[in-house]
Amino acid sequence: MADSNVNMPSGIGGLVKFKEEYESKLNLKPVHVVIFVILLVIFRIALGLFVK
Repeated sequence: MADSNVNMPSGIGGLVKFKEEYESKLNLKPVHVVIFVILLVIFRIALGLFVK
């Protein structure tokens, strides 16, 4: 078999650790997203009723 020239440090082993929490300037709670979607649906229905 051919010997590969790929060397990997034994301490890391190819694993990458990411931060546990992602920090964003805009933090939304799931409740806010649900309320926004409900308002969007109501707005869409209202457009269908008033604009003909």
